[in-house]
Amino acid sequence: MKIRVQRSGGFAGLQAGTDVDTDSLPKEESQQLKELVDSSSFFELPPVIKSRNPIPDRFSYRITVESQGHEHTVEASEAELPEKLRPLVQRLDAMRRSKRR
Repeated sequence: MKIRVQRSGGFAGLQAGTDVDTDSLPKEESQQLKELVDSSSFFELPPVIKSRNPIPDRFSYRITVESQGHEHTVEASEAELPEKLRPLVQRLDAMRRSKRR
Protein backbone atom coordinates (compact mmCIF):
# COMPACT_ATOMS: atom_id res chain seq x y z
CA MET A 1 0.00 0.00 0.00
CA LYS A 2 1.25 3.46 -0.86
CA ILE A 3 0.01 6.54 0.97
CA ARG A 4 0.71 10.17 0.20
CA VAL A 5 -0.45 12.99 2.41
CA GLN A 6 -0.01 16.66 1.63
CA ARG A 7 -0.88 19.34 4.14
CA SER A 8 -1.13 22.98 3.19
CA GLY A 9 -2.34 26.20 4.72
CA GLY A 10 -2.02 27.39 8.25
CA PHE A 11 -1.07 30.90 9.27
CA ALA A 12 2.06 30.98 7.11
CA GLY A 13 0.60 29.03 4.19
CA LEU A 14 3.14 26.27 4.67
CA GLN A 15 3.14 23.02 2.72
CA ALA A 16 4.32 19.68 4.04
CA GLY A 17 3.86 16.14 2.98
CA THR A 18 5.06 12.60 3.17
CA ASP A 19 4.96 9.46 1.09
CA VAL A 20 4.74 6.07 2.74
CA ASP A 21 5.14 2.65 1.19
CA THR A 22 3.93 0.12 3.74
CA ASP A 23 6.12 -2.57 2.14
CA SER A 24 9.18 -0.66 3.38
CA LEU A 25 7.97 -0.39 6.99
CA PRO A 26 8.35 -2.80 9.88
CA LYS A 27 5.49 -5.33 9.88
CA GLU A 28 3.76 -3.88 12.96
CA GLU A 29 3.80 -0.32 11.63
CA SER A 30 2.65 -1.45 8.18
CA GLN A 31 -0.26 -3.37 9.72
CA GLN A 32 -1.25 -0.38 11.85
CA LEU A 33 -1.47 1.88 8.79
CA LYS A 34 -3.50 -0.69 6.86
CA GLU A 35 -5.91 -0.96 9.79
CA LEU A 36 -6.25 2.83 9.98
CA VAL A 37 -7.05 2.99 6.26
CA ASP A 38 -9.60 0.18 6.61
CA SER A 39 -11.27 1.61 9.73
CA SER A 40 -11.63 5.01 8.04
CA SER A 41 -13.52 3.44 5.10
CA PHE A 42 -11.13 5.52 3.03
CA PHE A 43 -12.12 4.17 -0.37
CA GLU A 44 -15.76 5.01 0.36
CA LEU A 45 -15.13 8.66 1.24
CA PRO A 46 -15.99 11.32 -1.35
CA PRO A 47 -13.05 12.82 -3.29
CA VAL A 48 -13.72 16.30 -1.92
CA ILE A 49 -15.22 17.11 1.47
CA LYS A 50 -16.23 20.75 1.26
CA SER A 51 -16.25 23.04 4.23
CA ARG A 52 -19.60 24.58 5.03
CA ASN A 53 -17.92 27.47 6.82
CA PRO A 54 -14.38 27.97 5.53
CA ILE A 55 -12.01 29.16 8.22
CA PRO A 56 -8.92 31.11 7.16
CA ASP A 57 -5.54 29.72 8.18
CA ARG A 58 -6.80 26.16 8.75
CA PHE A 59 -4.85 23.29 7.27
CA SER A 60 -6.11 21.41 4.24
CA TYR A 61 -5.25 17.81 3.51
CA ARG A 62 -4.94 15.83 0.31
CA ILE A 63 -4.58 12.12 1.01
CA THR A 64 -4.02 9.51 -1.68
CA VAL A 65 -4.02 5.78 -1.02
CA GLU A 66 -3.05 3.16 -3.58
CA SER A 67 -3.82 -0.43 -2.67
CA GLN A 68 -4.30 -3.57 -4.73
CA GLY A 69 -4.62 -1.67 -8.00
CA HIS A 70 -7.07 0.90 -6.63
CA GLU A 71 -6.21 4.54 -6.03
CA HIS A 72 -8.37 7.09 -4.25
CA THR A 73 -7.75 10.68 -3.20
CA VAL A 74 -9.61 12.64 -0.54
CA GLU A 75 -9.31 16.39 -0.04
CA ALA A 76 -10.65 18.07 3.09
CA SER A 77 -9.99 20.96 5.39
CA GLU A 78 -8.82 20.28 8.90
CA ALA A 79 -12.22 21.25 10.26
CA GLU A 80 -14.10 18.93 7.91
CA LEU A 81 -11.97 15.80 8.26
CA PRO A 82 -14.31 12.94 9.12
CA GLU A 83 -13.74 11.69 12.67
CA LYS A 84 -12.92 8.20 11.41
CA LEU A 85 -10.17 9.62 9.16
CA ARG A 86 -8.44 11.66 11.87
CA PRO A 87 -6.38 8.79 13.38
CA LEU A 88 -4.84 8.04 9.97
CA VAL A 89 -4.00 11.70 9.38
CA GLN A 90 -2.53 12.05 12.87
CA ARG A 91 -0.36 8.96 12.38
CA LEU A 92 0.89 10.17 9.00
CA ASP A 93 1.65 13.63 10.47
CA ALA A 94 3.65 11.94 13.24
CA MET A 95 5.59 9.94 10.66
CA ARG A 96 6.32 13.11 8.66
CA ARG A 97 7.61 14.91 11.75
CA SER A 98 9.84 11.99 12.75
CA LYS A 99 11.41 11.90 9.26
CA ARG A 100 12.52 15.54 9.66
CA ARG A 101 14.61 14.74 12.72
